[in-house]
Amino acid sequence: MASSVLVCGSMAFDTIAVFEGRFKDHILPDRIHSLSVSFLVPQMRKDYGGCAGNIAYGLKLLGGNPLPVATVGEDATDYLERLRGMGIDTEHVRVMPGTLTALCYITTDLDDNQITAFHPGAMALSAENDISGVKADWAIVAPDAKAGMFAHAERLHATGVPFIFDLGQAMPLFDGADIARMVELADVLTVNDYEAGVVEERVGKSLGEISKGVQALVVTHGARGATLWQKGKDTAIAPVAAGEVVDPTGCGDAHRAGLLYGLTSGMSWVDCCRLANVMGALKVSARGTQNYAPSRAEIAAQLQAAYGIALP
Repeated sequence: MASSVLVCGSMAFDTIAVFEGRFKDHILPDRIHSLSVSFLVPQMRKDYGGCAGNIAYGLKLLGGNPLPVATVGEDATDYLERLRGMGIDTEHVRVMPGTLTALCYITTDLDDNQITAFHPGAMALSAENDISGVKADWAIVAPDAKAGMFAHAERLHATGVPFIFDLGQAMPLFDGADIARMVELADVLTVNDYEAGVVEERVGKSLGEISKGVQALVVTHGARGATLWQKGKDTAIAPVAAGEVVDPTGCGDAHRAGLLYGLTSGMSWVDCCRLANVMGALKVSARGTQNYAPSRAEIAAQLQAAYGIALP
């Protein structure tokens, strides 16, 4: 069986509605103190999302063995059935009675402006999902409730399971001391280029200095590829051109799936980052976080074409 990966993070439903107009034509600046607006949204879709779900999905596409670790509500039956239908073990996804699964409602207008409402629901209780003593080859602590992220990190560290700390959307919750503690516990840090600047500022250290305390530090740059930092030295990872740029949402999670598959398959760090870039490029060509569906053979072909290396 493929090496197991504990994927700690959020699971959520994303509801995306499209307003076929422009918010600016309906929101009067001189009446914003008593705002009351309504938008007709003839286009709407419901997607499966959340970082744990997204990363587990990407790992399974690659042939990995993800073990999602998340808290969901009583309305998550279809999500869990979907994961099980893909062959993903949901033993460590805990259903919290009397709660709803985290919900994100996004309304987008024709200028791509967005109005978002987020209900954390069962995600707020993620620290109660105790994985102490659970064995795995690797793990990731992805964005979730802050208390849950710290709880998972401490438990993984105590058990001796190496893990990636993915700051992501949880960045506003973490001050410098919080980030420093998580880096101390983690084996790998992953951030995008904006988050990298925030981490440097809050911790008071350069990326090179931070990288000396972990196995690797990976910074993604979107269409410009990525940078791998190890022991103070940086290596540029050339990008992969996407066939079509449709929706960048979830690209970071797809990238993490590639990293984790590479790590559990014995690839070098540079090749792990290359595979991660391929997964991000494949994701950006589909709308939604779990709607891209390349076969393993297609992923292998893209990796070979882009970098001349084989998929393990």
